[in-house]
Amino acid sequence: MEGVEKTAKTIEEAVSLALAELGIDREDAEIEVLEEPSRGLFGILGSKPARVRVQVKDTPSRRTRDLLGKLFGAMDLTVELNIEEKGNNLRVDIEGKDVGILIGRRGETLDALQYLVNLYVNKNQLSRCRVILDVEGYRRRREETLQKLAQKLADKAKQRGRNVVLEPMTSHERRIIHTALQGRDDIYTFSEGEEPYRKIVISPRK
Repeated sequence: MEGVEKTAKTIEEAVSLALAELGIDREDAEIEVLEEPSRGLFGILGSKPARVRVQVKDTPSRRTRDLLGKLFGAMDLTVELNIEEKGNNLRVDIEGKDVGILIGRRGETLDALQYLVNLYVNKNQLSRCRVILDVEGYRRRREETLQKLAQKLADKAKQRGRNVVLEPMTSHERRIIHTALQGRDDIYTFSEGEEPYRKIVISPRK
């Protein structure tokens, strides 16, 4: 973990100096007091300053931010990362100029990047954290599109009385389709085929 040592008249002053150098807030830091300040003879002679060591907490959020910062730096992309942590889920919204290249065809580049981030963040960790990457709301818009498509094709399957086969999708997108239609009693869904060509079939109930 990245860390620095600082000395000052008081512990708080030393901690503030360290936080400023690391560019982090107090809640993102692990603080160790190495030496308490002491007053010498007559309050002057032999006095000792406070000395602290401050380290950056090794959290999923920090590991995600560090990795993406390095990747986007190498790509010469200036981005803003908005990270929201809820339990074992970490959602990262990426915003900035020219970030559309991170999405790729039907989100394939974004899915690959998300896979790499999850591998890195969870390496040698006792508890697993699920990291979800999004670029300027792409996943939300894509989810809404898939939900509407699911209902439209389900109606088509019911009206025609035969199966409707969707194009191959990722496991995440297939889950969206299944979830969108699970409440209907006039059709049912299942997946067939092998990855990466696995697809959903919408079938009318007889």
